[in-house]
Amino acid sequence: MEAGLAAAGVIPMRQKKGERWKASRKDGFHVLRHTYASVILEAGESVVTLARWLGHSSPTITLDYYAHFMPEAGGKGRGAIDALIGQPALAA
Repeated sequence: MEAGLAAAGVIPMRQKKGERWKASRKDGFHVLRHTYASVILEAGESVVTLARWLGHSSPTITLDYYAHFMPEAGGKGRGAIDALIGQPALAA
């Protein structure tokens, strides 16, 4: 598996035959995990769902790492209040 990851440029190639593979958070699987999470959030998926998919114990952990990938956060709430305020009062 490591040879495939190195060939794809995800982790560094080994310098010498028999040397251990080097997989840092910067160059390895963790980059793929962060990319996946950011793309999913930008697509509008629920933080609760993503937290479950990532195995986080709480959506708070997910938000701590990925909230900046949610450019539309709060937009739905603002739209709902604007629609409420803009509608005429209901007749009793």
